[in-house]
Amino acid sequence: MTKFGMAINLDRCMGCNTCAMACKMQNNVPMGMMWNRVIVEGCENEFDAQGTYPNLARTYLPIACQHCENPACQRVCPTGATYKDDKGRVQIDYDKCIGCRMCMAACPYNARVFNWNDPVRDPDFCYGDAGVPVRSKGVMEKCTMCKERTDRGDEPMCVRCCPAEARTFGDLDDPSSEVSRLIREKSAYVLLPEQGTRPQVRYFN
Repeated sequence: MTKFGMAINLDRCMGCNTCAMACKMQNNVPMGMMWNRVIVEGCENEFDAQGTYPNLARTYLPIACQHCENPACQRVCPTGATYKDDKGRVQIDYDKCIGCRMCMAACPYNARVFNWNDPVRDPDFCYGDAGVPVRSKGVMEKCTMCKERTDRGDEPMCVRCCPAEARTFGDLDDPSSEVSRLIREKSAYVLLPEQGTRPQVRYFN
């Protein structure tokens, strides 16, 4: 079976936020919401740096839905709106979502956002993939691992657009895939392993 996942090289990430903007455009994510974020680690705000001048450094952590094998969000969803699809991605059935935000509270990665606004899609402007569904007001949203793109064999848009090539996407069930090789050879790790969610997004330096 296919189990999609991703490996992110933190040494390559330069905090440019191209992944976040590419995700927003591809998926028509409303203003004030982000499915994909880049956190500046060890700093109180986005303008801080670690160390003392002139020896300063910044460390970035790109984070979105971790597409867990044992997703906490799915366990608490009262309507079955959150589910694992046949390629291992965590998805949301927007028709079943009642906007209770139980999944938002359960996610240890703060990866879900609530849609407070009516959908807007300008027919005269290309928002990326026309196949991406329009979400209604009052539902939960999150990274889908660009389901529309990956279903047809393309990479997620965050992977496609990363100028530093920090992201690698592929089949975790295929030991010969590039993502499996990187995870194996670089001893890639997951975030918050103590949560028992077994993320399919891995990180390495």
